[in-house]
Amino acid sequence: MNPGEPVMSARDNILARIRTALGRNEPLDAQQSADMRTKLRMHPRGPQPDMSWDLLERFRERCTILSTTVDEAVNLGEVPAAVARYLSERQLPVAGACWPEFGALPWSPAGLGIEARAVTGDDRLGITGTFCAVAETGTLMLLSGPDTHPATSLLPETHIAIVPVSRLVRSMEDGWDLLRREKERLPRQVAFVSGPSRTADIELTLVLGIHGPTRVHVVLVGD
Repeated sequence: MNPGEPVMSARDNILARIRTALGRNEPLDAQQSADMRTKLRMHPRGPQPDMSWDLLERFRERCTILSTTVDEAVNLGEVPAAVARYLSERQLPVAGACWPEFGALPWSPAGLGIEARAVTGDDRLGITGTFCAVAETGTLMLLSGPDTHPATSLLPETHIAIVPVSRLVRSMEDGWDLLRREKERLPRQVAFVSGPSRTADIELTLVLGIHGPTRVHVVLVGD
């Protein structure tokens, strides 16, 4: 660099290299910029498999394959009873943290000590909602935010996700389309949860709970 030349930021350096590789030395003109934005808004999809299956049945099937357990509740008010049943059957801790939107549910009458707060390293149970759930793969789509703490689905041994049936979508592409329609901008983090954390890095032996929860349980809530 010659003395007196402005120092380029890492971003400027990367963009300059991209322009050089594309053979462009000037920024896009107004028409080129408009064409590019139009193309980005179109979000064309590639080839997709047949998806004529039943949405709910497919989601349950894929969850089972991923070792995600599934239960149902008629409405949000019945979620604590469903959660208590799951925890009791497996003799799991009944205290933990949930996202603020579920803080007012009747946890105490169900015998649960659930607090609406961020989790700590000592919490063994975390309860979250979901932005949507992908039936094709049995995947939960979670968005980070001030009241949707990512750690709640990552730190505890048991992650319980509350999923409204109305938020089931067929494919990952449908999930992204829904996000673009409902949110003005992307959140800092979009997390995809496909069953308990797992790895087979050690002698090709499958181990659960290495990088996150040992268990993932879904409570489907009717419309």
